[in-house]
Amino acid sequence: MMSRPERVPLSCLCLFVLAACSKQAPPPPPPQVATVKVQSQSVPLERHFVGRLSAYYSANVTARVSGVLLRRAYTEGAQVRAGQLLFEIDPTFYRAQLDNDLALLAEDRATYINDHITAERNRKLLPVGSVSQQTVDNSDAAERSAAAKVKADEATVQSARIALDYTRVTAPIGGIAGQQQVTAGAVVGSSTMDTGGNGTLLTTIQQIDPMYVNFTISSADLATLQQSQTGGTVDLSQQGQVSVRIALPNGAPYGNAGVLDFSDVTVNASTGAVNLRALVSNPQRRLLPGMFVSLTVDFGRQNNVFLVPQQALLRDTTGGYVLTVGADSKVARRDVETTDSRGADWIVTKGLNDGDEIIVTGVQVAHEGASVKTVAWQSPAAGSPASSAAATAAASSASASPAAPASAGAAK
Repeated sequence: MMSRPERVPLSCLCLFVLAACSKQAPPPPPPQVATVKVQSQSVPLERHFVGRLSAYYSANVTARVSGVLLRRAYTEGAQVRAGQLLFEIDPTFYRAQLDNDLALLAEDRATYINDHITAERNRKLLPVGSVSQQTVDNSDAAERSAAAKVKADEATVQSARIALDYTRVTAPIGGIAGQQQVTAGAVVGSSTMDTGGNGTLLTTIQQIDPMYVNFTISSADLATLQQSQTGGTVDLSQQGQVSVRIALPNGAPYGNAGVLDFSDVTVNASTGAVNLRALVSNPQRRLLPGMFVSLTVDFGRQNNVFLVPQQALLRDTTGGYVLTVGADSKVARRDVETTDSRGADWIVTKGLNDGDEIIVTGVQVAHEGASVKTVAWQSPAAGSPASSAAATAAASSASASPAAPASAGAAK
């Protein structure tokens, strides 16, 4: 005889279900993120450029008369003063020309004296009828012609003297005299075919203390600068008030700071840029014309901005944003605007308020509307192994925090 299966009471089934429910994993704790509180501040409004150096004064020394170059009277690459003799051109022809013109002047002066005496005598004889009016008129005309000839001769003599002086080529300005372009014995001229009608170039003199630094800024960057400076615009016309720091081609900083010296009032139609120029002292002649240098130009201060660590700024199709943590420990999105950086931080100009708590690390586990646990973010010092390890550990902890409760539940 078969036995009937035993029935389990309903009360026992309920106890089994309750026991199973009591073993479910508890809800995971909120993820941990590192945050920093921001405050509005004022930061330097700086821009970086590449510029090219040029001499403060530069003058080409050319031959102003034709002849054979006799000698060079200066040391190449040495300092010369204004008016110092640099070259000498053969003066023989110009001295002879001057002597000839002086002789013609002396002859015409003698003729003038004779015509003057004749004219005065005839004017005295006219009232007594000893000479006719025609004679007086002729003598007066001869006197005036002789006087005009003397004036012309004096101008010719002056020109001859100037030409003779030009055989001694002197420095038009003080500065560093460069290498000679023509050697002694060569024929130089004031209008030769090879120079296109200009005098033969003999050398160049440059003043290199102080020096100019020429650079450009795009019109778009200039507009951004004017918008960035709260409470005013960047006034490039205030020459001598905008500071300029220079770095040499090898990256070494140049000890003497310069100032903005000139800004153009037009935009170059082909490049869309505005020409700027700085003035910097060069007492040790470390700066040379034609050299390229890096410039950091201080355009003033940028007020009421926020410095946000670069890793905290996120971007999507709508623009830049950061994740903030409110008083209720919930994550919220803040759209921000930024156009520049300073060191390892972005300069945020719009979208934040004083005291906002921004998530720096752990943004990958933070979601809008979700709760998070916050710890203070510490900026890792450059080159510090301990700081780098601490930052890595904090990031690893933030990434692993959501998975930790699940592991605990599985263990149970």
